[in-house]
Amino acid sequence: MLLELGKEGEDVGADLTSHLAKLQEEVSKIETRTLLGGENDRSNAILSIHAGAGGTEACDWAEMLLRMYLRWAERQGFQAEVVEFTEGEETGFKSVTITVTGEYAYGLLTSEIGVHRLVRLSPFDANHKRHTSFASVFVLPEIDERIDIQIRDEDLRVDTYRSTGAGGQHVNTTDSAVRITHIPTGIVAQCQNERSQHKNRAVALKILRARLYEAEIEKKRAESRKMEDAKMGIDFGSQIRSYVLHPYRLIKDVRTRIEVGDTDRVLDGDLDPFIRGYLLSRRAGAAAGQN
Repeated sequence: MLLELGKEGEDVGADLTSHLAKLQEEVSKIETRTLLGGENDRSNAILSIHAGAGGTEACDWAEMLLRMYLRWAERQGFQAEVVEFTEGEETGFKSVTITVTGEYAYGLLTSEIGVHRLVRLSPFDANHKRHTSFASVFVLPEIDERIDIQIRDEDLRVDTYRSTGAGGQHVNTTDSAVRITHIPTGIVAQCQNERSQHKNRAVALKILRARLYEAEIEKKRAESRKMEDAKMGIDFGSQIRSYVLHPYRLIKDVRTRIEVGDTDRVLDGDLDPFIRGYLLSRRAGAAAGQN
């Protein structure tokens, strides 16, 4: 239709450019999904962020990452929800967990597993000095109910408590938060987002199933470099990606060497270049390992 209008002399250049950009974006998404073929790649994801070295700075950085992933999920048409958090003493989060619901959410977010490093002029330093902060990101697949994960009631300790703090605009305060501890392994899952204790328990059990499943898989791939990298210390020398906002602006992925100068766009959720680059490098590595 736009071409026909163009033939009639209408100025449709801007509209054509906009349509082509949207088409290219859709094609890129489809191509990226062709890189995903793992057992759980099509699953929903459970993503956790933990503030590392840097104190208040790191807690603020964890909140910045939370916003980035929420915006990324929105761009993808996924549903993201904060289900558990521990607020920092002054600002941000010491830790926060979200669920991301959408086809291939887990496969796409595996690229984010590891330590993220931020360099910027500190808004919390009276002298406005440059600070370096760290936060780690862990991603688990939401486990299908058909997968048999044995969880016995007698192996669980269930505690209820009152949610503390506002938790940001994405979190509903509640007086019926639930914490479930799997006694044999010590693995803990909690949820404080829903107003119903029953719903909080259901979400916490879902997270616990995913963590128990991942613990079993981890035992079977103890030699896997991927899992070892995901366990690195949250400090210097272990980051997968650096976000430099001063003295210049650049985001660089250490693994793929991909660099993006538009830092605001990335922090606003445009992670596609990094996700695609990681998946391509992973496929190339797998192909090289087969030769």
